[in-house]
Amino acid sequence: MYHELTSWNNLLLAYKKASAGKRGHPNVAAFEYRLEDNLFRLQHELRTKTYCPEKYNSFYIHEPKRRLISAADFRDRVVHHALCNLIAPIFERSFIFDSYANRVGKGTHRALNRCQEFARRYQFVMPLDLRQFFPSIDCAMLRATLARKINDPEVLWLVDRILASGKGVLSEAYDMVYFPGDDLFAINRPRGLPIGNLTSQFWANVYLNAFDHFVKRELRCRAYLRYVDDLLFFADDKAILWNWKPRIEKQLADLRVTRHASAHPLPVTEGIPFLGFIVYPQRRRLKQRKGIYFQRKLRDWRAAYQAGEIPLADVAASVRGWINHVRYGNTIGLRQAILRRSFSLNRHAKALSA
Repeated sequence: MYHELTSWNNLLLAYKKASAGKRGHPNVAAFEYRLEDNLFRLQHELRTKTYCPEKYNSFYIHEPKRRLISAADFRDRVVHHALCNLIAPIFERSFIFDSYANRVGKGTHRALNRCQEFARRYQFVMPLDLRQFFPSIDCAMLRATLARKINDPEVLWLVDRILASGKGVLSEAYDMVYFPGDDLFAINRPRGLPIGNLTSQFWANVYLNAFDHFVKRELRCRAYLRYVDDLLFFADDKAILWNWKPRIEKQLADLRVTRHASAHPLPVTEGIPFLGFIVYPQRRRLKQRKGIYFQRKLRDWRAAYQAGEIPLADVAASVRGWINHVRYGNTIGLRQAILRRSFSLNRHAKALSA
């Protein structure tokens, strides 16, 4: 398996995936300038076990909330894709249908469609999101889960390299939580996956896969879906959701993760906050803060364009990207109002928002 992972064809495919849509970035262009040399060097380092990940570039984002993002060097992202090319199909077969993040044929918009489908079929929902999920992931538990399906010690060596490279990256972003029975060894075990790695996104699904199966097999929840650390439980009886709650908390505690305290059952007719939208049985509204955030970004882009810092094509591409996302909600009036107010060009605003 490791020989296939480090093969030229797999590394080249990994490069193509890692560079998709990013070839204009300086670090990607520099790697591509001497592509064969860089891939052969990477292949040699992997096969001789001298590969060592570079230091992460860390920065904070503030939308939707303040989070520390740790971006790997481009050559390391190629390695992440090469690894996931091989191990993702092994785990994909075990994932439940209604896990929608970072999977081929799934994604945000299909998750929203499924959420609305359940909202039309059931009376109550319990939204639940996990507290500091990526910083709290127990690396030893994750590694053990991976090792149960990966029997190649060389592949596990690479897994260990990637896990070790993220050690301490998110330590300042995690508020320590103590679980019953914790000893000093358990408290000090490495935890946290850098937000931004392809491996982190994929391993998040692996880490919560056992919980997904607990919900389906033990709770027998017919209508459950998850997008990374955003979970939704549907039922026709509110009492059932309340009864599930302590069992859910116990199962999460076994994984050393916790939920936000605000989780409680509510009627689907009140609207379900999910992936930037408020989802109702018959319509979807964009969350107010999402619209406000985009208007601020739009003002910044317009000012940068007027100052000659960015071309108009970049502004148009960013606007179209936002429109392509929010059109999955009932937002035609909102789109027209924002663009009309920002550009004072009614005809063009209407055309862009359509």
